[in-house]
Amino acid sequence: MLDGYHILTLTHRDAPLETIGQLVIPGDNTPATLRALKARFGWEELLYLSTCNRVVFLFYSAAPASDDLPVSVLKEICPHLSEQVQDAIADKMRLLHGAEAVRHLFEVAGSLDSLVVGEREIVRQLREAYDRNHAWHLTGDHLRLLMRFTIETAKEIYSQTAIGEKALSVVALAFSAMQKTGLAKDARILLIGAGQTNALFAKFLAKNGYRNVTVFNRTLEKAEHLAATLGGRALPFDALEHYSEGFDALVVCTGATQAVVTPALYRSLLASETSRKTVVDLSVPNNVDKRIVSEHPVHFVEIESLKTVANENLAHRERERLKAGDIIERRILAYRELWHERQVERALAHIPDEVRAVKERAVNEVFGKEFAELDNAAQALMLKMLNYMEKKCVAIPMKAAKAVVLRGKNSKSAKLV
Repeated sequence: MLDGYHILTLTHRDAPLETIGQLVIPGDNTPATLRALKARFGWEELLYLSTCNRVVFLFYSAAPASDDLPVSVLKEICPHLSEQVQDAIADKMRLLHGAEAVRHLFEVAGSLDSLVVGEREIVRQLREAYDRNHAWHLTGDHLRLLMRFTIETAKEIYSQTAIGEKALSVVALAFSAMQKTGLAKDARILLIGAGQTNALFAKFLAKNGYRNVTVFNRTLEKAEHLAATLGGRALPFDALEHYSEGFDALVVCTGATQAVVTPALYRSLLASETSRKTVVDLSVPNNVDKRIVSEHPVHFVEIESLKTVANENLAHRERERLKAGDIIERRILAYRELWHERQVERALAHIPDEVRAVKERAVNEVFGKEFAELDNAAQALMLKMLNYMEKKCVAIPMKAAKAVVLRGKNSKSAKLV
């Protein structure tokens, strides 16, 4: 059965991100801490995954995991926290066993358990986490088999459902709306504000090849840092009123509570150009004066207009989540069968070596004298016969074991019917 698989986890569903951050093992200490953890609890294999919204300890152990494991693990990895804090965090952690642990891992890989459902970044994070843990000699055959099957399950979910389609975040939707205006890759883009929202928008710009970007911000250092990620340039906020190079798109998000792009400033930024411009206002309240929309030809994108689309996309992904859930249930059954087959292979892995050893002992020891008295042709024929027997003797138990597994599958199928 799958009873040896266990997951101890804390995710965004159970605790604030700040609390999750307290469980993250410092980079330099990670290998040593995980080896100590594995030895302390007698786990056969261990995989540790840490992302911005979850910490996962996936381990394989034939021995059952006790209910007080969360507290015990916290004492090992977070000894600096008070006992009261450790208990509070432990209460929020989930401890899953067997098929439930496997199901959770499939849901994580398929992004059903992600902060943003349909986000594929988790697959890369899982791959990298496995590679690290494998390099630290923490994983073995059980987790190797499970991780391979998990990645295959994620691929099936993304290929057979539309769970990754239709953006959910306001920034992603705003960028998509901007692209739909037909904005060329060499378009002149003015980015007003260098906070978190515009930084996220800048990532979409960079990913899609927009480089002709000028960043304005009250703190010039932040503008320079953001502009560097785009290969653009940075100017202080005060330079806006003197800017005379024109633009094709204007993206605005500052901490101001009133319009910073007034009709007068907008006319100045136009530099006498009359073509239709794209204006993206990601501020709440708006940082772009609405009179600009009525006075000038503008493709205007604002948060309020994106809410309906975001809700529709969320409903779409929720429908796809149900389809993904069906795939996961089917894959759990398939993995259970694969795991049993692998255990049979592991149990019989010694047979080829033992049969080969019997053959060699017969030739070199038991019948060594008689074999030596044969001529070369007879020895060659004898070795050919023994090699044939070796292969057949190895194949017999292998075939018998596979037949048993197959009968088990057919029996389960008959019960389901």
